Amino acid sequence: MIRWFAGVLALFLMASSAAAQRFDDRRGGTPGDFDFYVLALSWSPTFCAGEAGRRSRQQCEIEARDEFVVHGLWPQFERGFPSYCGAGQRFLPRPVLSKAAEIFPDERLARYQWEKHGSCSGLGPSQYFDDVAAARAKVTIPAEFHRPKQPIETSPQDIERGFVAANRGLRPDMMAVSCQRGRLTEVRVCLSRDLRSFVPCPEVNRSACRSRDLTVPVGRER
Repeated sequence: MIRWFAGVLALFLMASSAAAQRFDDRRGGTPGDFDFYVLALSWSPTFCAGEAGRRSRQQCEIEARDEFVVHGLWPQFERGFPSYCGAGQRFLPRPVLSKAAEIFPDERLARYQWEKHGSCSGLGPSQYFDDVAAARAKVTIPAEFHRPKQPIETSPQDIERGFVAANRGLRPDMMAVSCQRGRLTEVRVCLSRDLRSFVPCPEVNRSACRSRDLTVPVGRER
């Protein structure tokens, strides 16, 4: 009986895990079919201190600045998100890439974000990058994150409070602070499809960092 119950439980957990995985990332969705956007702002010093950062010379060169940079603008469902929606437009003309370069810290990142997320927006690449720029302009970064001179010891809640204070209409349930190994990695802000307002996003909010203490690093290993 115990073995039977354990087997049933294992099958249930496997099915639940598979369903959750499908639910989180709906590959091959329909372009334009989503509920809201998530603007992901990456804390560049944390990224640049890792293995991926060492391969990203554009973002992490010697004069790179300690600041938030755009990671991406992601179409999102109330639960889960679409990705790689159709073949899309893989070739990005140079004028479009020049536009993307004004928003993203790395051209490869811009190409990847268009292919995985922009293709689900229902927009052409030029308009998608315009929307990324508009979303970034919508969010005001708190003053303490403008090129700090030394690491900041804080908490996810204090970072949320800073963003809420700096952005009219933004509430804690409309964003998430992400971390890894006690360091700030990203701030994700949820926006309406027309980018005019912040919107609640319970699933995104539940994925937020659970650490009590958080370090906002500066500088890089050179």
